[in-house]
Amino acid sequence: MSSVLKRYPTDPSQHLEAVFRDIERTRMAGLPILNTALTVEAIGFTPWQGHWLGALITPWFLNLVLVPGAQGEWPHAAEGERIVRRLPAGDCGFYGCYEPVIGEFHASSVHSPMSRFADQAAARAEAQRSLAAWLAVPEPAEPATNEADGERRAFLRRMLPGEG
Repeated sequence: MSSVLKRYPTDPSQHLEAVFRDIERTRMAGLPILNTALTVEAIGFTPWQGHWLGALITPWFLNLVLVPGAQGEWPHAAEGERIVRRLPAGDCGFYGCYEPVIGEFHASSVHSPMSRFADQAAARAEAQRSLAAWLAVPEPAEPATNEADGERRAFLRRMLPGEG
């Protein structure tokens, strides 16, 4: 199957929801993996490095999803090919995906199957938490001080006139 790069100048949430609702009705219909308490929902899609990053809830998975925006270099990944993207919180493994209506996109599994979620509100809260965690810039680490450096500084302070 040929991969097609479609670019989305605006939020792709409605496109993703429509396609994955159709997949639920057709390819996934009747499979025991479906959590019938859940529905397809795109969460928090926001511009990120010229593309769209958000979370996608379905009755069978919760994924982070990256969709090509109107700008920015897009690294091609064949269906199923792993690609690492650097998000603010660190490196995140995504897989190349393709759906004819959407085109090429990247997805990173957060949860699958979805049996642990009692309802849509719980799945939505987890999607929001996961997305926020990946988009959070880590706090800078405290500089490591070694005990010997501290002792040397104390010694030098004692040696200076008027110090110590």
